[in-house]
Amino acid sequence: MAPRSEASNETGAAERSSRLSSVTTAVRLLKMFSEGEAEIGVTSLARRLGVAKSTVYRMASTLVAEGMLEQNPETEKYRLGIALFALGALVRQRMDLSNEGRPYIFDLREATNETVHLAVLDRSEIMYVYDLESTQAIRMRANLGARKPALCTAEGRAILAFQPPDIVEPMLREGFRPRTPKTETQPETLRARLVEVREHGYACEDEQSELGMRSIAAPVRDSTGLVVGAVGMAGPLQRLSNETLARYAPLVVETANAISIRLGYKTHAAY
Repeated sequence: MAPRSEASNETGAAERSSRLSSVTTAVRLLKMFSEGEAEIGVTSLARRLGVAKSTVYRMASTLVAEGMLEQNPETEKYRLGIALFALGALVRQRMDLSNEGRPYIFDLREATNETVHLAVLDRSEIMYVYDLESTQAIRMRANLGARKPALCTAEGRAILAFQPPDIVEPMLREGFRPRTPKTETQPETLRARLVEVREHGYACEDEQSELGMRSIAAPVRDSTGLVVGAVGMAGPLQRLSNETLARYAPLVVETANAISIRLGYKTHAAY
């Protein structure tokens, strides 16, 4: 008889494998739908997936509860749900922001020769969706797809300053691990920083994300006026003095405004 610890490990591995298999099957199920076949019944799904009808029914019921599927009450067939549309809209939003922002990001990099980038909010983090590095030897690096806690970055603060409390407050309560000795983590201090962003129209960050680096960022809005991302510029302390940051701030805001207009934002109402 196997020792208890080994049996437990085997049971745990089997359960994890089963869960992964279920997730894979659910993803395959969703991919069965197409423009030419918008609705599919349980029997057909079971045959194509190679699983029992009862398994498909349980899985489809779960997906319906999560909004990933809908069931036609007349035919009892399933179709893709509105939750998938919302997720797809988020992906499209990021693609549009990156595509429309590129020429303006290039111009900002040419004007400052500092690293510039576009970032979006992803839960409690920012994610870089486009970046151009400075050509100078000492520079800020921001790899495409890299993530950082939103509350300690200029880009994150530029976005969060214009989000509703139900998005910001849970982040403040949960907190995050400091990235440097200068990272601010106290909720009251961070709330005050977000107020400053709304007053000035841009956010500044001084070694709170990366030691030796400063950054400045401004919010980007979509056609509805919602802040969907941020333009950021970053560089080393020795080049980005307070005076230099103040000189570059209007350029960063102008770049964010230009991208906002490309996304359909109609006015230059004060941020």
